[in-house]
Parts: sequence; structure tokens; C-alpha cells
Amino acid sequence: MSNRRSVNGSNARHQNPIPNASRVGNIVMSSVISGTNPGTRDLPEDLAGQIANVFRHIRHDVEAAGGSVDDIVKVTFWMQDPNTGRGAINDEWVKMFPNEASRPARHTQPLGAGSRSLVSADFVAVLGT
Repeated sequence: MSNRRSVNGSNARHQNPIPNASRVGNIVMSSVISGTNPGTRDLPEDLAGQIANVFRHIRHDVEAAGGSVDDIVKVTFWMQDPNTGRGAINDEWVKMFPNEASRPARHTQPLGAGSRSLVSADFVAVLGT
């Protein structure tokens, strides 16, 4: 029997049969996280609002898996325009990870054409480290 566990907490977000994240042992990997308003499929029109929601969802998902943001080892962002959106990500980044000596790795790349989101992300966490 697999020790894999689906993670949704109180805020499942996917239309398809996909959990917000999956945990095996002390490793958690998220599904894609968009900037929808909590409890809805509505997106704020502005990038800053979507980014703030992405960070809320990241916190919710890692905590629903039994961890904290201190357990996150990498976050990948996809953005409509990676060159102009980094400042908005950086604002939320330093709020969630204020200790510059203890921040996760991060990568930002272009979001695929046709996405209704301005930003999306996923994360990897190792709990209990």
C-alpha cells in the first residue's frame, strides 16, 4: 500500500480529480497553483492580487500537508511577463520568507499562451527538516 496522501485541506481548488498537493513521507509537491480568489475560480484583474492569492494558497497547502513555509525548498513561478512581474513576486516573497539566509530556491519562467492567469506556481517542501 502506498503511503502517498492527497492534500487539499479545506480549500480544494482543482476541477479535475487532482489534489492541491501530494505527500509521500516527508516530501510534499504541489499541483499548479493559480491566483484565484480563495473559495472561487475568480481571478483578480491585477497581477499583485493574483500573486498575493498564490502565496496564500502556498501557505494553505503546505500547512494542510502538516508543514510550514519553513519546509519549502523550491518554488517555481510561471508568468505572462516574467520581466515585469518579478518586483510583485519579490514583495510577497520577502513577507513569506523574511530571513535572507533561509529562503527557498526560486525559478521564474514564461506562462504558456492562452492562460487566463497572469501568474501560477508550484512548490516542493520537505517536512520536518
